[in-house]
Amino acid sequence: MKQEIHFVTGKGGVGKSVIAAALALKLSMQGKNVLLVELGDQSFFKDFFELGEVGFQPRSIKPNLSLALWSGESCLREYAQYLIKIESLAKLFFDNAVMRAFINIAPGLPELAILGKVTSGPRKYGPPMNFDAVVVDAFATGHFKALIQAPKGMAQAVQFGPMGEQSRSIINVLKDETISKYHIVSLPEELPLKESAELAAAIKEELSVHPSLVLNKMLDVKVSRETLQKEEQNSSSDLGKFALYLEQQLDRQAEMFKQAQLQHDSIKQVPLIFELDAWGLVEKIVEKV
Repeated sequence: MKQEIHFVTGKGGVGKSVIAAALALKLSMQGKNVLLVELGDQSFFKDFFELGEVGFQPRSIKPNLSLALWSGESCLREYAQYLIKIESLAKLFFDNAVMRAFINIAPGLPELAILGKVTSGPRKYGPPMNFDAVVVDAFATGHFKALIQAPKGMAQAVQFGPMGEQSRSIINVLKDETISKYHIVSLPEELPLKESAELAAAIKEELSVHPSLVLNKMLDVKVSRETLQKEEQNSSSDLGKFALYLEQQLDRQAEMFKQAQLQHDSIKQVPLIFELDAWGLVEKIVEKV
């Protein structure tokens, strides 16, 4: 069975991390061994799920579900150790001031290292990745574009040798829709949807794949329009004012959804859920992603 890779991205503040966790939990409940990966230097899920330390090595957080935190430097360190084979030499390599300066300024190198790690399972390169699915809580829209463009930039800059070969093999995995899936999370609002459309276009241009859109925090009102309009007639009451506000929000949401349909081939809707417990919230979202 091919390992699946799910990239979850979106404008900051739209709830992409929670959607990523829900997707990972859903896959784990299907019996798959799943790794949920955070990118960067700090863990959101550590506080969200009230966990202990979250680090580079996966740790189990639920049956069939593990969590890890990967940065560009940690992925580079593992890659160097895998090549050099001797941990002390790899450490010496990274502790060198000149090499650290190069890593910090080399364009796209941290992003390339992250993608190299994420795609190492299907490419059968590096330490074993014994998971059926990897769900990546990826960077926000702007940084995500830089992430997916990194292998192409390196492949053009270094056309021969191992670095060029690795970059091209990463690109092949990212373009394989049987392996790599892309989920853009947005709110039903103008600015997030604009960024989502731009990112979807960039993904299609760069990788020739079609990402799906997840519209998060959609108002799911069980009251009929007739009831709202009846309450609006009493415009001086708080309930009447709220009914008018709610109907206006629903109209605006419907308009945003129509715009999204013109720009995205696949759309999933996640309702606005009021839940204080973190796992309770994620579990309620599972059936929608």
